[in-house]
Amino acid sequence: MQKILANYHTHTVLCDGKNTPLEMAQRAAELGFTHLGFSGHMDPDIHMEIQEYYRQIGLLKEQFKGKLDILMGVELDALYDPDCAPQAEYIIGSTHFMDVDSEIPMSVDNSEEMLAALCHEFYADDYYAMSKAYYELEATVYDRLHCTFVGHFDLITRFNDSLHFLDETDPRYYMPALEAMEHLVKQGVPFELNTGAVSRGRKKEFYPNNYLLKNLHEFGGEIFISSDVHQREHLNGCFDEAARAALLCGFDHYNILEHDGTGKVVMREVPLR
Repeated sequence: MQKILANYHTHTVLCDGKNTPLEMAQRAAELGFTHLGFSGHMDPDIHMEIQEYYRQIGLLKEQFKGKLDILMGVELDALYDPDCAPQAEYIIGSTHFMDVDSEIPMSVDNSEEMLAALCHEFYADDYYAMSKAYYELEATVYDRLHCTFVGHFDLITRFNDSLHFLDETDPRYYMPALEAMEHLVKQGVPFELNTGAVSRGRKKEFYPNNYLLKNLHEFGGEIFISSDVHQREHLNGCFDEAARAALLCGFDHYNILEHDGTGKVVMREVPLR
């Protein structure tokens, strides 16, 4: 099994991460990475000062030129302005927030308390109704953002390991998820195999979970493997385990982004073995 030496879901102090962009790049170099993509949040409640982001990542590109291919991406929420980061070289399309009439943005991954309040106020305490609405919104993420890949597809389950509010084997849960997944695959957008919650000890399975990942392969989907890192120690967190999970689900390769000889960002397949 080949070592994964790239990450495209990287957060820093410019949004909600713990380390500077330089510290992240230094850690990537220490690990022998070949590619590092930064993807600061631009969503309703966490968004960067975008010009400062452009400036800092631009400096890093020059500093690490010839040593580490650095890409300047962005993570956009389905409900945020798709034109807020016009110079981004790639887009992670994520769904954190539900499309509800609330004074404050309400996300599915902020806290257990917010999730419960969201479900109580807008879905009459019916978590299956909320998850169905989540996946209906998730199905629109490419149409809204024209994203490069889909981030943490089943983020609605962020607190399910502790709260058990959904039975993930129940058709009321997984059928809307599969419908959204198949729709996005048909649109040609890859999915992220996201290791972040597992590497931080928050969940037992990656996003997407094993059942959804198997179906993603059966649908003909493509994957990236990323750590959704917020502190440098987790930059390559659980990459080997994610590669094994992908192999068990039928995948024989993952994808990376890189600059070609003209400076254009292109996608390339990398064998898992």
